[in-house]
Amino acid sequence: MSRRTRKLLTTSAAALVLSAAGAGLTAPANAAPAASAPSAVREARAAGFNAGGVWTIYQSNATVRIDLRQDGNGNLFGSTSSGNTVGTVQEGSVTGNDIYFIVQWNHGPRGRYTGSLGPDRRLSGITVDLNNPSSQATWRSDRTF
Repeated sequence: MSRRTRKLLTTSAAALVLSAAGAGLTAPANAAPAASAPSAVREARAAGFNAGGVWTIYQSNATVRIDLRQDGNGNLFGSTSSGNTVGTVQEGSVTGNDIYFIVQWNHGPRGRYTGSLGPDRRLSGITVDLNNPSSQATWRSDRTF
């Protein structure tokens, strides 16, 4: 087998492993792990941008100031405010070009924000009140990332 054929087969096997991992599939228990798959999977799940800092979310029903910190694994921590209402980011993360975080507001609602980085490098998405899922709004960031 030529070196070029071996390289093509190795590349194809790694692509198949990544495709299966993304689809939630696993290899049979007796299958040998691909040598390059673990690092490739880690790279596919790494944070694609840093959402840390103070920025503004323009929702279809409110304006929210957000103050986030992002650790090396893409996890988010921070606080929010909208007028006299304040909130705490209970959990969140950046994965690739996607972001999500959950805010516990001091007046009761618990908002889940999901979004992604667009071609203009701004974040946009949807927020849902987890206590009242019919209450939803669209949102976009004031700054680029």
